[in-house]
Formats: sequence, C-alpha cells, structure tokens
Amino acid sequence: MTDPLDRIAAALERLSPPPPPAADLRAHPAYVWRAGGLVAARAFAPLPLAMLIGLDRQKASLRANLDRLARGYAAQDVLLWGARGTGKSALVKSAVAAIQADGGDLALIEVSDLDSLPALFAMLAGQERAFALFVDDLGFEVPAEARALRSVLEGGAEPRPANVRLLVTANRRHLAPRDIAEQESAINPRDSADDHLALADRFGLSLGFHALDQETYLAIVMAYAERYDLAFEPGEAVGWATRRGSRSGRIAWQYVVDLAGRMGRAL
Repeated sequence: MTDPLDRIAAALERLSPPPPPAADLRAHPAYVWRAGGLVAARAFAPLPLAMLIGLDRQKASLRANLDRLARGYAAQDVLLWGARGTGKSALVKSAVAAIQADGGDLALIEVSDLDSLPALFAMLAGQERAFALFVDDLGFEVPAEARALRSVLEGGAEPRPANVRLLVTANRRHLAPRDIAEQESAINPRDSADDHLALADRFGLSLGFHALDQETYLAIVMAYAERYDLAFEPGEAVGWATRRGSRSGRIAWQYVVDLAGRMGRAL
C-alpha cells in the first residue's frame, strides 16, 4: 500500500497552484525576485531625482555608475550606507528610473533571498539588458552569512554576469557588527576586524548618507508640499521631527502625509 503521508503530499501538490510564469525580462522597468521566480513589480513610480534634496554627490555618483552599466561598460557594485530614513532606497529607485527615462536599457530587480542569487545570475546571464539587483536594508549577525555574499560578489568559482550589478543599502558601513569582545578574544584581533571589513571592501562604490540639518529637512518638506500643493508651517514641521527624535527624508514624508490627511487630501 502507498504510505498515507505520501498520498497526502501528492494530494496537496495537486491542489497547489502552479508557479506563475516568469515575467518577460524585456517588458518591465522593475521586478521582484521571490521564491526562485521573477515577477513584475506591481507599480514602479519613484520620485524624480530632483525631489531628493541634499544628496547631490550621491545622486551624481550613482547615476554615473548606472549609466555605465546600462551602456554595457564596466560598472561597480554599490553600497549605500548610513542613517535610517535618509534616502538610500529612494535614491536607488529614482536613479534607475532616471536612466530609463533617458533611454537606458536598465531594469531594477528587488532581491530578498540571497541564497538564490546564483540562480538569478544564471537567468540574467546573456540577456541583452542590464540589471541592477537591489538588496534593501542588509545586515548580518552571523559572519558565515556575510562570507557567503562575499563569495558571490567576488571570488567565487563562477563569475557574475557582466550585465548585473548589486545595489545594497545598509545602516552600518561595514554591514556586519564589529564586536569588541570578539576582537579581544581572537588570536589576532586584526584578523577579526578584517573579516568584518572584507564584505564592505567588495563594493567598488560606497556612498554615505548622514543625518540632516534643520535647513535641509525643511527644504525636503517644502519640496513635498509644493509637489502636492499643501501649505505648511515650518515650526510645526520642526516640532514633528523633534517629537520623533530625528530629521530625515522619511520623517519629512510622514509629516506631509499627516498634513495632507488633516487637510482632507489624498496623495
């Protein structure tokens, strides 16, 4: 007789829907890599680059790098690191959209499953299009995880396709925490520190993002307010940030959302 567990497993497999077909790699501006499959992003409408205030140096560097990638030239993997809410993720999406608007053949792919990156590389290899793989809010608590990504970036047996580069955002510059106690217990403390720094060193372009001063914060609020035709009081906007303990683009946007809601407006 067939094992009951085998029969149950077979029945569940028959009932489960088939995986969706892979999205056309030429048809969409942005994708999501999920469960080993590539699906088109439901909506890809990033802010215009001009709306990202106080990031002129970062915008210029990232856009130039992505432009080279889209043209088939040599380009770097990018680490965008720094304070939370300062525009790292927004800049990635806006820069890709700007390249697309200029006619560049570049697509964004959001990735959360790092273990399946080799399978994604195999799918993208040989495509006549460039791809920016976006890994958001990356951080490692276990050193082995960082070493695995390190091997994927550089040093593995199978190189990445030339038309693929990674754009990674993180709150920590070195991605993995640097534990002083760990360094003190190592035979050679420098070896422990170098192990943490080695992953960050794999990124040829590193862009730092820092907390905003009040003037820049208010400029961001004003840009949002003008875009959505909202009147605001600077003192109220500053108070909103003070109560939340930080000034950032994210806090500015949250204030504008609250302002629009109080005014009975949709965004």
